[in-house]
Amino acid sequence: MPSIFQIGGYKVFFWSNESGEPIHVHVGKGKPTPNATKIWITRAGGCIMASNGSHIPQSELNELLEIISAQYFIICRAWKEHFNIDEISFYC
Repeated sequence: MPSIFQIGGYKVFFWSNESGEPIHVHVGKGKPTPNATKIWITRAGGCIMASNGSHIPQSELNELLEIISAQYFIICRAWKEHFNIDEISFYC
């Protein structure tokens, strides 16, 4: 479970068994859990919330989505390196 970066008290991370899915990150406080908030990364550099399993308040979630979008290239590079791939599959 690689942690990519932190935003305040939130960790942004991947699960190591997700190489078959389109690129996305999970966000949560404390120890990562399987039901953490899941955010798809889009081909255009944006992001779409898939689920808010961490129950992040909407005001904080909006800010997190903006920051995650701004880190598009870092996330894509980390995904390629972690899953040892050349091409990324996107949700949309």
